[in-house]
Amino acid sequence: MNLFTELREGLSISWSAIRANKLRSALTTLGIVIGIVTVTLMGTAIQGLNSSFVQSVSSIGADVLFVDRRNWINQSAQDWIRGQKRPPLTLAMADGLARQLTMASAIAPVADDNADVKYKKRRSSGVNIIGTTENYEITMGLTVETGRFLTAGECSGGRPVCVLGAMAATNLFQGESPLGEKILIGQHQFEVVGVLEKLGGMAGNGGVDDQIIIPLPQFTQNLDHNPDYEMQIKISHVEQMEDAVEEVRVVMRRLRQLPPGTPDNFAINQQDQFLKLFHQLAGTIGGVGLFITGLSLFVGGIGIMNIMFVSVAERTREIGVRKAIGAKRRTILLQFLIEAASICLLGGLIALAIAWPATLLLNKVMPSSLSLGIVGVALLVSLVTGVLSGFFPAWRAARMNPVDALRNE
Repeated sequence: MNLFTELREGLSISWSAIRANKLRSALTTLGIVIGIVTVTLMGTAIQGLNSSFVQSVSSIGADVLFVDRRNWINQSAQDWIRGQKRPPLTLAMADGLARQLTMASAIAPVADDNADVKYKKRRSSGVNIIGTTENYEITMGLTVETGRFLTAGECSGGRPVCVLGAMAATNLFQGESPLGEKILIGQHQFEVVGVLEKLGGMAGNGGVDDQIIIPLPQFTQNLDHNPDYEMQIKISHVEQMEDAVEEVRVVMRRLRQLPPGTPDNFAINQQDQFLKLFHQLAGTIGGVGLFITGLSLFVGGIGIMNIMFVSVAERTREIGVRKAIGAKRRTILLQFLIEAASICLLGGLIALAIAWPATLLLNKVMPSSLSLGIVGVALLVSLVTGVLSGFFPAWRAARMNPVDALRNE
């Protein structure tokens, strides 16, 4: 008997045994179902968040530097305190950077604050208000869907106009055209001149999609007289990034009047810092999820093993008959391994049937997607769990003495 025939025969016997003990098989798969549902939902959530985050951050571009008095990623509490004590950046420094940098194509000073926004009877609370210049469209890589962006004249003269993010426009106008309409930001009236194209992803959650952009003079006059500025610098050529970082550092030290040998009292941030931090967090979340999933699968595997030992004991005479008529140890081993793997694979399929609608519900709360890769991993984990759990019972069955097995009542 060749291996293919043994596999086919073992599969037939296994399914017959599963159908003969439907309730027992269903209860046995419960632990596997919980474990596979867990690993599937965790995988879909992490994959969805990862793709959404990368899309949102990458939309800014790899050729933008963000000069701030704080590091985006603080290594310790002392670093955070040290960053808080640093003197803030000023508009004069933005002008100095614009004059002295040779590798920059655009520089935008940025200040932000939260405010309540109102249009007629509709109100949005805690909207992120950005005060900046016309260069913000370049440094952030924004695209205007309707209307236009702020002009240089509006940004220098401080005309009360604004550009809405896609989500902010939807929340306030609910399908109406916002162009030319007046909204209240705090207690001050602004005319809507443009709406940005929707970025989606994580940027839509408190990001560019939920921002309102106004000229910097209006921001300092009406919202915050002494804001904590950030300088966004778009580099002309991305291959010059390392040289550009060093040039920005030299110019900033000159503008901050730092003597040689003293440490920088500012930070030059890049988007890859966000990506590194996110991947670290995703790895930690994945590790915790893997541990929880491992425990669930371990419990499910123990249940499979116990049931397989019971199955072997119940079918001792059957094993003896098969061995007496010439069945090899390998044939018996494969028979029970296939049965254990089939039970786990059935549990994996049930888990995927549960995980698919759960993923659709999860997608309404956070980005998630059930890809073919995750489906393949879930089924593979089910199969491996079944093989590992069923090995010792199958080995015991394969090692039985046919004479002793036939004597069993």
